[in-house]
Amino acid sequence: MRVGIGYDVHRLKEGRKLILGGVQVPHEKGLIGHSDADVLAHAITDAIIGAAGLGDIGEWFPDTKEEFKDADSIELLKKVLNMIKGKFLINNIDCIIIAEKPRLTTYKKAIKENISKVLGIEEHKVNIKAKSEEGLGFTGRQEGIAAYAIVSLIELGIDIDNQVK
Repeated sequence: MRVGIGYDVHRLKEGRKLILGGVQVPHEKGLIGHSDADVLAHAITDAIIGAAGLGDIGEWFPDTKEEFKDADSIELLKKVLNMIKGKFLINNIDCIIIAEKPRLTTYKKAIKENISKVLGIEEHKVNIKAKSEEGLGFTGRQEGIAAYAIVSLIELGIDIDNQVK
């Protein structure tokens, strides 16, 4: 069993779409970044990369590369899944989205369904939590949104360099 943690944060700006876990959430502001700025997808991607011992998301998808400009973060997550295919299985994932607004209660189910579909795992293995910060910090002031993810992977008996153990 291997465990990885991921974190991401992006600023909010009017005129952008708000995408969380590949789901568009109606809001007057969206996240800005080099890609679509999906903080949840980025945190999950980073957690999987970490659990597999492959560094971090910035090493694989740097914001200095034009090929990742406006990238769909779910597609980047799929690339990481292909990297670990045959080496690891995702056991479970637990996520926290930190946003003062919008309230995410009504969107958590759609986000959970989408993430489980993308990861190819049962919905009960994905947990999505949403928290506000009671007006504190940059998320509380609605300047940005943050996300954390923790992923547990089951090693399949082949190490990352394809060497049979």
